[in-house]
Amino acid sequence: MGQPGEEKKVRAMNWIAEPHFQGWTCSRCEWKYPLPTLLNDPQAKTAYDRLASAKFREHACADHLARLAPEPGKNFAVHIRKLVAQGFKPKDAVEIFLQEVMLEHRNEPKVLEQARTAGDDFLRRVRNGLL
Repeated sequence: MGQPGEEKKVRAMNWIAEPHFQGWTCSRCEWKYPLPTLLNDPQAKTAYDRLASAKFREHACADHLARLAPEPGKNFAVHIRKLVAQGFKPKDAVEIFLQEVMLEHRNEPKVLEQARTAGDDFLRRVRNGLL
């Protein structure tokens, strides 16, 4: 048993889709499992997700720095999940998210492409029951 008032923190795998990083992370520490840059095939991405899950279970949080709070507005997947939490269907949430990114980053084609990829990956993960 821990000390009184000490809570046991359960860790979870979180999908992060940011302009400079896309992949799985740990909710408690800085462990990351990045998505390979040229991985485009949906079946290969599903295999990547299974491998990431195994690596997540094997990692020790004590071997990594503690997780800091993410910068607001930087994580595409979190933004989409917030829209879903507000009651939008996943497909509609992705569409709204993409429209917002297009308005905010219309002169940044790289960010727009990353947003489209993040939206596609979000929907694939929803279909596969990972989110």
